[in-house]
Amino acid sequence: MPLESIALSFVPQLGVRGAAHLVDCFGSARAVYAASQDELIGRAELRVDIARSITLKRGFIEAERELAYCKAHGIVAVGCDEDRYPRLLREIEDFPMAIYVRGNVEALSRRAISFVGTRKISSYGQRMCDSLVQELHELMPDAVVVSGLAYGVDGACHRAALACGAVTVGVVANTLPRVTPAVHERLAADMISHGGAVVTELNSQTKQNGRLFIPRNRIIAALSAGTVVVESAESGGSLSTAAFADGYNRVVMAVPGRAVDANSQGCNKLIRNHKAQMVMSGRDIVEELRWEMGLEQMPAPKREALPLTDEEAAFMTHFDSEPVALDVLQLRCGMSAGELSLMLMNLELSGAVRQLPGKLYEKLI
Repeated sequence: MPLESIALSFVPQLGVRGAAHLVDCFGSARAVYAASQDELIGRAELRVDIARSITLKRGFIEAERELAYCKAHGIVAVGCDEDRYPRLLREIEDFPMAIYVRGNVEALSRRAISFVGTRKISSYGQRMCDSLVQELHELMPDAVVVSGLAYGVDGACHRAALACGAVTVGVVANTLPRVTPAVHERLAADMISHGGAVVTELNSQTKQNGRLFIPRNRIIAALSAGTVVVESAESGGSLSTAAFADGYNRVVMAVPGRAVDANSQGCNKLIRNHKAQMVMSGRDIVEELRWEMGLEQMPAPKREALPLTDEEAAFMTHFDSEPVALDVLQLRCGMSAGELSLMLMNLELSGAVRQLPGKLYEKLI
């Protein structure tokens, strides 16, 4: 029964990261609600008003209402305390307290690969979606194809999976049971009838707005061992999914394209900046994920950092234990923008730091 997990998502001013922090501190959502106000404040450094809300069982009424809604609409609610909650999703620091699923919940825990890209797909992008998914399925018939059920690359990869008999999962930025865009309702039904699923972290009481797609992208990245960007403009939204995947220590891959094609600028930039491995076939994907070695659902290990120069080692003292913003680093080190960019690029290539979304940099050694 995911009651406590759902309830935590309704606690005022707690937020996704705050709820995840509490569950990590106490071991489960149920244990969080069993804790005293002093324990919540002392162990989790929680604000007094939020701790009081939890001890007063805030969120339970909303959670019970949500479970009734799910029952009425054929939706399965899965709490983060449950064994069937996807293991890879549970590993990230901002995992949802609960997910809502139509279809096969088990499909979310199988080894999977995410495909993302532009909504304005080209004929080249369509061919690559078809060939990549088909070749991947031929090599790894049990692999699940994950995408966002949007127009363009997302829909193309879901359809390619259905065409070759692969199970496919759609992660949506809307409340179930409906699907956005509405024209993909039939596609979603076909995915479910063929052993797949549609999933969201959004409960029925969510107020829809235009800021839900980026948080949705983190779930696409987290459910899979790796993410493939098939086509993307230089500032395409799918690049946020790639950034999340990189931040979660998952394998990031990109399909190269012609230098003059706008739809390939994002992919080519990822490859050029060593943010993604270039893939051109299903075989390339399998090899990058090491699936040919029988290693299932395992993110790629962090590489060993290369030795640093004295100048690089001195620069590393400007980092804290938490990620540091680019402008803060520049203020601390006194370098010009060009010098700082070169330094960070060299440190990334050495494996000493990595870039996170929002122009943040994290020390890895």
